[in-house]
Amino acid sequence: MAGDSRVLMDHNMEIGVTSAQVKKLPKHLREAQISTERTHLISDPAKKPRQRYVQKDGKCNVHHGNVQETYRYFSDLFTTLVDLRWRLSFFIFTLVYVVNWLFFGFLWWLIALIRGDLVHADEEGWTPCVENLNSFVSAFLFSIETETTIGYGHRVITEKCPEGIILLLVQAILGSIVNAMMVGCMFVKISQPKNRAETLMFSQNAVISVRDNKMCLMFRVGDLRNSHIVEASIRAKLIRSQQTKEGEFIPLNQTDINIGFDTGDDRLFLVSPLIISHEINEKSPFWEMSLVQMEKEEFEIVVILEGMVEATGMTCQARSSYLDTEVLWGYRFTPVLSLEKGFYEVDYNNFHDVYETNTPTCSAKELAAKLREEPLLPQLSLLSPELKMHTFDPLNRLSKQDPLSQEEDKEERDSGGDRGETNGSAAALEEPPLADGLPE
Repeated sequence: MAGDSRVLMDHNMEIGVTSAQVKKLPKHLREAQISTERTHLISDPAKKPRQRYVQKDGKCNVHHGNVQETYRYFSDLFTTLVDLRWRLSFFIFTLVYVVNWLFFGFLWWLIALIRGDLVHADEEGWTPCVENLNSFVSAFLFSIETETTIGYGHRVITEKCPEGIILLLVQAILGSIVNAMMVGCMFVKISQPKNRAETLMFSQNAVISVRDNKMCLMFRVGDLRNSHIVEASIRAKLIRSQQTKEGEFIPLNQTDINIGFDTGDDRLFLVSPLIISHEINEKSPFWEMSLVQMEKEEFEIVVILEGMVEATGMTCQARSSYLDTEVLWGYRFTPVLSLEKGFYEVDYNNFHDVYETNTPTCSAKELAAKLREEPLLPQLSLLSPELKMHTFDPLNRLSKQDPLSQEEDKEERDSGGDRGETNGSAAALEEPPLADGLPE
């Protein structure tokens, strides 16, 4: 047993397996835990803080300066108005209507002035263009009543004013266009699904650990609303400066991170929180990156979740990012889903929680080479040396037994005995136990 323990320890030290705790620590102890050299958080206190490309709330930290061709914004005026801030939107909304009413009010006052209605309005037998229009204020009020179709009935246009009839048609048409544009802008701005993204959650950290003998980069997403995101899909980008072989420096180069595009795993049914996994293989940008190398790298992982809002059918996009200091090596996410009586319950108190696990500190490339030489799964799954006693080769089992033991095993098989009680051997797990009470 001592020899097996020494072999297991030497093997773990050779491939760089980190030590882990069997039981999860309490939250206050886990947060105060000091990082060790074997399994720890990648953040380094001496490392300078890096400027984010995308904020945690999804806002892009990019400002456009020295834009000389500003006329391009007016070529798409509707989108420009929608993208404005709310205070500017309200100001422009009010300004457009007031200017429009003032402009047509001035035209009505100008017609009355040219026709002489302002001078002869009180004379008997005089037919004005607009009755009871005797000043600029009354012309302004008549313009508001005409465009908003209020129709108080005190100021009305007469049939003996052709220029007034033409102006009435023009104001009605242009007023409808202004109403359509301004009301449309406000409706689109109100119904924008940006606020829907506030209820889509991303974990505070990403983790790296082993899944099925393969190194994986993982993060968690969740939806707080009962109305689901339809046709939800997710993708990820690695933002890192790069220098080509020719010496060209590419700042903030974007590289795709495969999170299931070829297998369809990027299409999500986001009813409960999901752990999104990126397998670190030959095509991954983290293929040759070990724990020590990752501590020296500067990068940012941008994740983008897209889908249609079930209530409105509009496309919604939620974004977040993880800096190199927010990637935890040797951790896994704490489960948040539990089975209650008649339903499943999600505990969002543990949504961001992680716990330590056995993880090699070498790169995924080195781990794959080690696995080709010798499988690592038994060593990763066995945390105590005593369990190694129960793993042996069933093909050499009979050759190591003495003849007396072989005869006893033969008699036991003939009598239909239960093999599941033979010292917990691996052979008992491979063959199902015989049913009790079978006739000899």
